[in-house]
Amino acid sequence: MEGDEGHDERGSREEWTLLFWTSLAVIVPVIITLWCSTQRSKRKTHMKDFFRKSKHGWHYTDLFNKPTYCCVCSQHILQGAFCDCCGLCADEPCLRRADRSLPCKEIMAPARPDGAPEHRWVRGNVPLASYCAVCKQQCGTQPKLCDFRCVWCQTTVHDDCMASLADAEHCDLGEFRSLIIPPHYLYHVNKLRRRHPDEYSKLASSCGSGWTPVLVLANTRSGNNMGEALLGEFRTLLNPVQVFDLSELTPPKALQLCTLLPPGSVRVLVCGGDGTVGWVLDAIDTMKLKGQDQFIPRVTILPLGTGNDLSNTLGWGSGYAGEIPVEQVLRNVLDAEVVKMDRWKVQVASKGLYFRKPKVLSMNNYFSVGPDALMALNFHTHREKTPSFFSSRIINKAVYFLYGTKDCLVQECKDLDKRIELELDGERVALPSLEGIIVCNIGYWGGGCRLWEGMGDEPCPPTRLDDGLLEVVGVFGSFHCAQIQVKLANPVRLGQAHTVRLVLKSSRMPMQVDGEPWAQGPCTITITHKTQVLMLYHSAEQTDDDDDDESSASETEKHKQAQITA
Repeated sequence: MEGDEGHDERGSREEWTLLFWTSLAVIVPVIITLWCSTQRSKRKTHMKDFFRKSKHGWHYTDLFNKPTYCCVCSQHILQGAFCDCCGLCADEPCLRRADRSLPCKEIMAPARPDGAPEHRWVRGNVPLASYCAVCKQQCGTQPKLCDFRCVWCQTTVHDDCMASLADAEHCDLGEFRSLIIPPHYLYHVNKLRRRHPDEYSKLASSCGSGWTPVLVLANTRSGNNMGEALLGEFRTLLNPVQVFDLSELTPPKALQLCTLLPPGSVRVLVCGGDGTVGWVLDAIDTMKLKGQDQFIPRVTILPLGTGNDLSNTLGWGSGYAGEIPVEQVLRNVLDAEVVKMDRWKVQVASKGLYFRKPKVLSMNNYFSVGPDALMALNFHTHREKTPSFFSSRIINKAVYFLYGTKDCLVQECKDLDKRIELELDGERVALPSLEGIIVCNIGYWGGGCRLWEGMGDEPCPPTRLDDGLLEVVGVFGSFHCAQIQVKLANPVRLGQAHTVRLVLKSSRMPMQVDGEPWAQGPCTITITHKTQVLMLYHSAEQTDDDDDDESSASETEKHKQAQITA
């Protein structure tokens, strides 16, 4: 009996020992993981606070995408921080020292006595495939911190060739000198006692002939989330003061920089979707209300959104995914031509709410009621719930396709012709059995479809961006929309008009203006001309999807001639 008891006691002790070590094996890794997570969170908060106070545009990365060397200790580093303005790189132990001892690009500084700006050299980590300005041999080929790059003109020079560089102090700001706001210009503007457009024009003479500075306004939340990376690339090539993140500064505030530059000289590059472009154009309307008409900029687009129909119409393509370098984007901006574009006022007066002001919206692209607005509304509702899921242009278009397929089966917008009345320039239009009505200002709709032209097999009145006319078409449903997009069907052309009026007599219907959807009850919608804006047209970009290259080039040229104002 005693032997059995001793055996049981020993077995019990072994079970408790096993349980203890098992618990320890589970708990210790969890504690370590939680501790590491807490430390990482504290470190991230600390770094964010440090970056916020710094004059550099620091960004932390866990892995550099090319061989990188610390600008302080010269050691090879895999992770650390880099400045997207001047290109400095440093590992974490050297970061504070780099921040104190190595200055960043100065957005405002005096020029040399002869009025020319100075080079600002940064050593090491030169761009790949860069060549020495003296010996014309490739730079940055040695596995160490070597060679120099000017943060303004982007000139690269070998260490050994620096002494041989002709006029090593004088910087001409490089290829994009006509787009860069030089630091000495802002320095002199800050010294002006009388801020007047004439004074700005005098100062502009020191920036060279043909100076047309560009402001870059990027929406980091648009489409495929490329905005943040693009901001860094533009800050590298331009003056950081002319590059704006719209998640931190709204367009009305960003565009106030236009009032410190020569009238009529500024170009604005909007990196985002059609909604971002509309946001910027609304800010330009605000400038007009403030009496700042002479400072109104010309607007161009780098399409980062999902649809990008306005960008397509103006020749900038249906979407940017890094297929051309940022340098080429700036060259295209330099070569673009100015065109005028109509903007429209959409007034929505709800039935029965006589004492409430009508809802007033601005329209650049199109207004619609029916299946395409329903797809946009469903997409918008789900994106608001889970924004992280909608981070890719391909995913966004796939979700649109799913909602369109669903509507083909459900047909939520059928019998629209019985629920709505349409007037074009005051004349009632008899409607066939439709599910949707689309009112267009531009040539493209639905992510790259030329709606008014359809299959192109029927003669139709020409369209222009500046003719003061809207094109009104009808669709029979989601399946009909899909057929039009692949050029298997034509829309129902209802006419062109200077003023469009729709009366929704009963029930709620999905509506949208430029991709911003909502559900609307009985109401009267009136669309009238609002104003015109100056846009930039890129004639070299082919936006057709025709198979034949010659036909595509011919169509693009005809489209350009139709858009450009004589």
